[in-house]
Amino acid sequence: MGSNTVHLLVVDAHPGACPLPAHSHKVELRLAQLLDDGGAIGPDGIDRLVSVVHEALRAAEDKGVEELLPFATSAVRDAGNADDVLARVREETGVELQVLSGAEEARLTFLAARRWFGWSAGKLLVLDIGGGSLEIAYGMDEEPDAAVSLPLGAGRLTAGWLPGDPPEADEVRALRRHVRTEIARTVGEFSRLGAPDHVVATSKTFKQLARIAGAARSAEGPYVQRELKRESLEGWVPRLAAMTVAERAELPGVSEGRAGQLLAGALVAEGAMDLFGVERLEICPWALREGVILRRLDHMGPA
Repeated sequence: MGSNTVHLLVVDAHPGACPLPAHSHKVELRLAQLLDDGGAIGPDGIDRLVSVVHEALRAAEDKGVEELLPFATSAVRDAGNADDVLARVREETGVELQVLSGAEEARLTFLAARRWFGWSAGKLLVLDIGGGSLEIAYGMDEEPDAAVSLPLGAGRLTAGWLPGDPPEADEVRALRRHVRTEIARTVGEFSRLGAPDHVVATSKTFKQLARIAGAARSAEGPYVQRELKRESLEGWVPRLAAMTVAERAELPGVSEGRAGQLLAGALVAEGAMDLFGVERLEICPWALREGVILRRLDHMGPA
């Protein structure tokens, strides 16, 4: 249950084997944009959330799912009425959501990236832009040496900073300053650990930015290398700022539901790559969901 999407991913998974996706059921609920002025998820948002959980349960039953690993991220974690939301979901659906902390999100996403690229990737720097938060993790093992979560999600920032369509130039400048100030506070924690050998990024935002910058289509499969260069991203930011949401939705690989928050995501990506001195990064197909699955398989032990 993310800030943008409630996503049921069904996998054929066994200890020691690569989790194979068997079915995907998504609903773009955009919880990060359903918060009221007090930071709580309103009654309509909770009703929609409960309904979507029921949908996911029916899909899981239809596909013969043996075990559910239900979890929620920043939109629920940061909601002013998070306990009430969790209780309502539990009472009406029987689903006990585990709310991940920001640091847990970063660590599990890092685990997924490490397993995907392997030990030969050396010291990894992993960036993940969600709807509600930005996760950054660094390390050479499966557990990162540093992991942080910042309230710089593309959906959150769009709702709070970019009301115009297209946004005003001063709105974009103000958001750019805010993003860079927040990221700059964390750079020292990572730079003291040394330069990474490999920089990777996960999340739909990075995938869409890489696609508009010329990366391969998703239809070409997960094993095609996809990169995002800072130079290309810097060229796209002003172009995205000048576009309406409808115009962004016509770009290759950009979904209609996420077109509105692509500019905010681009500003976060650009700020992170600049402040961490990253000239290019590689897109990782695996992210938080796969990290949760891999950690569960590790706890199961050998078959």
